[in-house]
Amino acid sequence: MTAVVSSALVPDPDPVTRRRSLRSGAARLAAVPPTVIVSFVVLLIVLGWALFPDLFTSYDPVSGDTSEKLQAPSAAHWFGTDNLGRDLLARIIHGTASSVASALVAVAIAVVVGGLIGLIAGFFGGWLDVTLARIVDVLLAIPSFLLAVVVVSSLGFDTINAAIATGISAVAVFARVMRAEALKVRQAVFVESSALQGGSRWHVLLTHVLPNASRSVASLAVLQFGVSVLVIAGLAFLGYGDPPPASDWGLLVAAGKDYLVSSPWLVYAPALVIVAVVLSVNRIGRWVRKTG
Repeated sequence: MTAVVSSALVPDPDPVTRRRSLRSGAARLAAVPPTVIVSFVVLLIVLGWALFPDLFTSYDPVSGDTSEKLQAPSAAHWFGTDNLGRDLLARIIHGTASSVASALVAVAIAVVVGGLIGLIAGFFGGWLDVTLARIVDVLLAIPSFLLAVVVVSSLGFDTINAAIATGISAVAVFARVMRAEALKVRQAVFVESSALQGGSRWHVLLTHVLPNASRSVASLAVLQFGVSVLVIAGLAFLGYGDPPPASDWGLLVAAGKDYLVSSPWLVYAPALVIVAVVLSVNRIGRWVRKTG
């Protein structure tokens, strides 16, 4: 009874304050550029394709009806059909999980390995910094796509190997960014204060330097996801990914190039999906960096 009475005596929030809060929330939403909203919608659709492909198509991505081969886009087949009569939209949707997961694996490898190298080099300095910096310079001197091709050729032709190769090719970029941020943060007053209060170097590194130095790396990781999608698609196009009947986006472009004159939708449809995803990720990444 006491709880009921006390809760009844609690006054409602000030209506003016509530209206101001709603107005400020609406203002923040209105401040988001339309292109960013469209980019989020594109990525949400792609995420739905990756997680629940059967909700978006009822066609089999592997088998098709040869009597319906090379049909142009229509109401029955929005993106047309391929040379085996398979619905192209279904193949793109079912290939989304592999393409997106591979890009995420590549970004994770680049962030963890490159971030660790840059963090250690920037914080400890000395001979360790010089040694790691020279390794990073060597990696930066090699074109990232060429390095990815070399690595995937050594590991074997597989989508997960293509993801590993893509991640390794981006390690140097994250290492350089993290090193620059660690050098800047370690000279901050609060870091010196923590060290003077008796904090160990590892405590200062993990508690103060790492959280503050990782902000730029987080925004870079968003941009790197788009780059990874392109690199993995390029590797699949060259045959360094899973073999058919896999439906990775790059593999679909490679399979359709032989029919570019007679059936151009086989190339344009998966290529437009790749372009839309990459542009959306880059737009969101630039917006996050600008607002952050």
